[in-house]
Amino acid sequence: MSDKAQAALAIFESQAGSSDGHSDWMEIDQERINAFADATLDHQFIHIDPEKSAELSPYKTTIAHGFLTLSLLVHLTAQIPPRDPAVHEGMIMGVNYGLDKVRFPAPVPVNSKIRAERTLLSAELKAPNTIQLKTRVTIEIEGSDKPVCVAESLMRMIYA
Repeated sequence: MSDKAQAALAIFESQAGSSDGHSDWMEIDQERINAFADATLDHQFIHIDPEKSAELSPYKTTIAHGFLTLSLLVHLTAQIPPRDPAVHEGMIMGVNYGLDKVRFPAPVPVNSKIRAERTLLSAELKAPNTIQLKTRVTIEIEGSDKPVCVAESLMRMIYA
């Protein structure tokens, strides 16, 4: 095992089960929702048509795509610094390895603010220079106790 990976693994293992903190708040406006609809070709009225949503949707306004919320996971969690910067010493790169579980318990109405909270669930050596982190990322909406997305994210940290 590389010395840097070994040192980082020990730090990560000591942090398992505890929160790394929160990102900044980010507003989800109609322009962002429309851009995501265009990029993914998902133009369902509940996302892009405020008038029809006001009339027919149970939310009475447009809402963000669940996958838009999920796609912001990387941006939001990148704002949360590591509790111990030493985990980045000797790191060449981090690679998004995938997701184990994703749920969207509540919608994100247009013009809402969201933020992420990240909790390290586990750290595991996958190769002599590679650590896999499993984190639970909870995306919350300002003013609500119910999360809008809960995802178990897998990241591989590759060390020199």
